[in-house]
Amino acid sequence: MIPRNAAPGQTPPWQRILARAVRDVDELWSILDLPPELLPGARAAARHFPLRIPRPYLARLRRGDPHDPLLRQFLPLGEETRATPGFRADPVGDGEAVVAPGLLQKYAGRALAITTGACPVHCRYCFRRHFPYPDHHLDGALLRRALEDHGPVEELILSGGDPLLLSDRRLTALLEALRGLPGLTTLRLHSRVPVTLPERLDAGFARWLERVLERGLRCVLVLHANHPRELDEAVAAALARLPRPGLTLLNQAVLLRGVNDDADTLIALSRRLFEVGVLPYYLHLLDPVAGAAHFHVPDVEARRLLAALRARLPGYLVPRLVREVPGAPNKTPVS
Repeated sequence: MIPRNAAPGQTPPWQRILARAVRDVDELWSILDLPPELLPGARAAARHFPLRIPRPYLARLRRGDPHDPLLRQFLPLGEETRATPGFRADPVGDGEAVVAPGLLQKYAGRALAITTGACPVHCRYCFRRHFPYPDHHLDGALLRRALEDHGPVEELILSGGDPLLLSDRRLTALLEALRGLPGLTTLRLHSRVPVTLPERLDAGFARWLERVLERGLRCVLVLHANHPRELDEAVAAALARLPRPGLTLLNQAVLLRGVNDDADTLIALSRRLFEVGVLPYYLHLLDPVAGAAHFHVPDVEARRLLAALRARLPGYLVPRLVREVPGAPNKTPVS
């Protein structure tokens, strides 16, 4: 059980869990009894992009199985160190979209704030695994100034890294900085936290969401789950603690080789999302980021999977198959 409030000066449980996350490749191999022949490649990959997995998440994984679809998302592999043509450091044009340090604007009426470089897990396919986070520090005052200089925007997206790794105090400071900002109607949060660190969705965070809604802002929380096994009872209970109505819950997944590249898995994911009160939103084709080529699923296969989902699911449970094209005015449908 998560206590409703931490005592003054006490570290919240989710922060203690995060501090104890597995970061050492050798420790992960020992805990999960993984094949020793994969260890040298994993060590090499982790030197370029560190390992990070919260320990409670490990309970969902199969021991001794490097092909477990949940583990595969976070497992460093030697394939990451091989250069692949077309796979690059900035696959989605983030660098070209920077309008101020920490503020990106790609689409009309929307802006994205890099709130932190920290994440609860390090997904090996992350399109920002090479992003220069030290150059994009953004606090409330800087965010306000950037939006006043480059706005107006109707929707502000809090991203990162992962915005839910900010403390309640820092989230409140960001919200205060947005007070009275002309034209702003919607606050959107993109987060892996509800799925990988559900303990973060505690009473303090729920109260923060309530304050967002009390300000008259619409609020959208976009989760990132790629496999139905990620949505266990701890995740369902955490989502149930969030305030309703007024909060919209969506999910965006990434189509990944060896994780969810079959129709049965994607159908089960959509159904499980609906069970826990979340609607499927996007199914992204892999962003071609350097180090992630082993996750690639060809377009023709992706279209075949989309057809299977349309044939077997009601329309509201079929995510939109999209890719991000640098410089395009919107996500590009793949149909």
